[in-house]
Amino acid sequence: MSITVNATLREDQGKGASRRLRKQEKVPGIIYGGTKGPVMLSLSIHEITHLTENEDTFTSVLDLVIDKNKEPVVVKNLQRHPAKNTVAHVDFLRVDAKHALITTTPLHFIGEEENEALRVGLVLNQFVVSVEISCLPKDLPHGIDVDVSSLALGEHLSLTDLVLPEGVTITSLQHEDVEAHDQTICSVTEPKIIIEEEIEEPVDGELEGEEGAEGAEGVEGAEGDEGAKDEGESKGDEAKDYDSKS
Repeated sequence: MSITVNATLREDQGKGASRRLRKQEKVPGIIYGGTKGPVMLSLSIHEITHLTENEDTFTSVLDLVIDKNKEPVVVKNLQRHPAKNTVAHVDFLRVDAKHALITTTPLHFIGEEENEALRVGLVLNQFVVSVEISCLPKDLPHGIDVDVSSLALGEHLSLTDLVLPEGVTITSLQHEDVEAHDQTICSVTEPKIIIEEEIEEPVDGELEGEEGAEGAEGVEGAEGDEGAKDEGESKGDEAKDYDSKS
């Protein structure tokens, strides 16, 4: 079943125009690619928010309806408000049934419940959660499965281990030096154990002893200060006697 997105043309551009659209509960967008030029769009915030809750929206060829004219597209980029996390802008890319498109598709990790190593407490580390692929629009997958059911301690899976759907290639592996562009997708390791150091509480006797020592030091310091003051006063008196004699 195809997914339909409704949009209307817009002429205003810039931050001010985008703010006015959002006050009208609309989201600015753009469509580009193919033989046609870019076209500015506006979309319903409610419709686009509902669509983005479905992962298939990002991995399917969509029917973009612009003023009753339908075009096949894919979501190329989606921006969100940094604080509110609401959709702020959408980029659509035109697709041609006869030409391959480049897009990103998610990795679906399966077989974790059947994995014996994970059952006994080992950990599955996921380093890559999506990959860039190239394929014809008709071959666009909703995701690529990564079977980890037989992965043991110390073992890992790389991009070259993936079983790709027919007609799909990973763009990073199309280089001549495949090994240099191969990435580790996941691995099974032992869980990290964090050891918290226990702080020993002082014994009552030790605490009293320390307080007593601090008290003694305080008394000595006070006496020393008094001695210094008296010494200064006596020197001052001597200076007065000398002046009177002279």
